[in-house]
Amino acid sequence: MNSVSHPSLLHAAVDRPPVLPGATLGVLGGGQLGAMFASAARRMGYRVEAVVDHADCPAARHCDRVHVGLLDDPARLVELGRRFAAVTYEFENVPVAAARALDGVVPVRPGPNVLFTTQDRGREKAFLVAHGLPCAPHAFVRSRDDLVAAVTRTGLPAVLKTCASGYDGKGQRRIDSLAEVDAAWGALGPEELVLEGWVPFACEISVVAARGLHGETVTWEPSLNHHRHHILDCSLVPSGLPAATVDGARRMAEQVLEALDVVGVACVEFFVMADGGLLVNEIAPRPHNSGHLTIEASTTSQFEQQVRAVCGLPLGSTKLRAPAAMVNLLGDCWELGEPDWNAALAVEGVSLHLYGKSAPRPGRKMGHLTALAGSVAEAEAAARAARRALARGAVG
Repeated sequence: MNSVSHPSLLHAAVDRPPVLPGATLGVLGGGQLGAMFASAARRMGYRVEAVVDHADCPAARHCDRVHVGLLDDPARLVELGRRFAAVTYEFENVPVAAARALDGVVPVRPGPNVLFTTQDRGREKAFLVAHGLPCAPHAFVRSRDDLVAAVTRTGLPAVLKTCASGYDGKGQRRIDSLAEVDAAWGALGPEELVLEGWVPFACEISVVAARGLHGETVTWEPSLNHHRHHILDCSLVPSGLPAATVDGARRMAEQVLEALDVVGVACVEFFVMADGGLLVNEIAPRPHNSGHLTIEASTTSQFEQQVRAVCGLPLGSTKLRAPAAMVNLLGDCWELGEPDWNAALAVEGVSLHLYGKSAPRPGRKMGHLTALAGSVAEAEAAARAARRALARGAVG
């Protein structure tokens, strides 16, 4: 069912007109999330222009226009921003200075302060603590001596992470013994770091949520996530977890979006403990890989919802149409040659999404498969069978 929080009086009192179809939206970033946002927006009658690092990017195939190389040039970006009715972003490593400069001439949603908090693990952890949201034990590290002291406080094993620019397992190092401290510091220092105590979690879930212009919030069903080599491999909905855990995760995701004052879509990742307790792991201020299955599985996809929220339109239903599974397609699928798309699509209930990236590389997300079925177990079996079929029939 939809989980909806009531808008605050502050937001309800603000009269801000919606951005209606026909307007031009800007998206910062040109990856697959930008491409899928643009596809949803254009289907709804908007024009979309992307600000990208490279012209040959997934978003270029779905946008009306792309602008290359302006993210590090706030003055030119502001001039461009006057063309847009609203701006959003598809990855959190957008320079905050660029978002703040744009926000002076066009609504940027989520706002630059959301970006500032969530693109840095240290600031994100401080935000969680300040708002009483549970997270892993941690300590901030700025020197080798800090690291030694942090290890003493949090205990071992622990994970040392860079505060900025880390994703899919990048920018982190596990420490199992004091003998590994110097190697970990040598690999990641002298950047600002955070040491997280090891969490003996039972599983990982994520909740994709959207918050509208006037504070209304909706959440999708939490997805149960399985990772391989620190990269999301498979997401399953429903998660099969107890109702208390599911409801708690949805409520906590709403709290996060409200505390950050998000307008748009965001994802909150959780560790689920053996007793059903929840710890917030990370916050992504944008649509999320685990939410891709909402395209087929939900009444409103995370990308259509992003358009609705950013434009100040009513939020759509997040009702689950059928149990679903999503598996990522990494560049490894091309190892034996061109994958056998015929074989994969012969599996009943499976949908294919390719992102249009120019070259497959091991570990690079090239696309995904989603399967719908009568049960989540059947959906997972179909998605995994379709992915296996890609390699069996590959031709070089």
